[in-house]
Amino acid sequence: MKRTSRDIRTANRYEVLRQIIAESPTSRQELAAATGLSLATVATLVGELLDLRMITEVGFEDSAGGRPRGLVAVNASGGALIGVDIAETYVHVELFDLALNVLARAEEDVRPGESRPEQVVGHVAAALGSVVAQAGIEGARVLGVGVSVPGQVDRATGISEYAPNWDWHDVPLLDLLTEHIAYPLYLDNPLRACAVAELWFGAARGRGNAVVVNLGTGVGAGLVLGGALHRGVSNSAGEWGHTTIVLDGRLCHCGNHGCVETYVGAPGIMLNLRELSPRSTLLHPEDQTATIDALSRGVLAQDPVALKVVRDTARYLGAGIADLVNLFNPEVVVLSSWVAATLGEPLVAEVREAVARHALPRPMAATEIVLSPIPTDPVCLGAATFALEGALQSVGPRNGKRTTPARSRTAPPS
Repeated sequence: MKRTSRDIRTANRYEVLRQIIAESPTSRQELAAATGLSLATVATLVGELLDLRMITEVGFEDSAGGRPRGLVAVNASGGALIGVDIAETYVHVELFDLALNVLARAEEDVRPGESRPEQVVGHVAAALGSVVAQAGIEGARVLGVGVSVPGQVDRATGISEYAPNWDWHDVPLLDLLTEHIAYPLYLDNPLRACAVAELWFGAARGRGNAVVVNLGTGVGAGLVLGGALHRGVSNSAGEWGHTTIVLDGRLCHCGNHGCVETYVGAPGIMLNLRELSPRSTLLHPEDQTATIDALSRGVLAQDPVALKVVRDTARYLGAGIADLVNLFNPEVVVLSSWVAATLGEPLVAEVREAVARHALPRPMAATEIVLSPIPTDPVCLGAATFALEGALQSVGPRNGKRTTPARSRTAPPS
């Protein structure tokens, strides 16, 4: 698709605000140097962000001579953003200020058999109402809600086209959510959310090329190429979890056999444990979280079964990541989401060794493999930035005039 001048202006506004959030306080000159935009363009964009009350003037920097440079900083209290992480076993919601500091959190369990769209939407509405109440903010301050849902998502129509772990097909998720939520809504999936979170605040910050491997119930890879999020032609890039790693291997929810996800996603890790030691006390057959927690504790205690399961999982994961390293030649591969966070550095150490065995030496030498440093839920954080992007897209140049986002059927309460 051809980018319009409005698209370019929105992207530039977004990049300037991102830099201000990361480096507050900062000057217009520093922003121009960091973004590569002209000083005149930066000055105009800063003016627009001041009009929107997203940033504020905070004085001048010390000068050894010449005219002092004015400093701007993010106006944390200028609005609120909400990020929603819909996963196969939970719905997690976080409310942020404009500096993307967490102000409130809420979580709802999604139990087996509770995965119908109407049930999931009910969990989202309950958790979202909880964070707004906890934060004690007026509804008018919520600039938008970013929602991450697993699987294939059409951002333009708000349709969850395919979520294999729930067998969802063409679910009008945004329409269902707008029946309960009166804020602008922005829909995408966790691969993109995690990648954006790392690009803004995590291990991909300042990197031109990065791969963010999302390890949860489902598995995928968010791609940062040339310093920007790569979506693909139909917003479907990164479905690495559904590439084949074992011919005629385990049956996957997507209908294929031997997908990466079936060996390194939480259910796949549980199966690795069950095959190795069917009666292991580490195994909680109906509880993914409890099993992964038990494996993590077992590794720390040098339990031989736990060590073997993590090592075997890392072998599959390392072979799959080696393909990503060979294909994309990234500067960094980030292991993200709750399975990676729980198993932590012991998993990362095993993965590094496995990748080194399978990747070509030259791209491998240029690639760092790290655990995500983001202390909060990276999916919620990334989803909130989608809402921030949407809020920046809904304004015109300099006059501060707002227009209603195309997929926000109801305006925020005044």
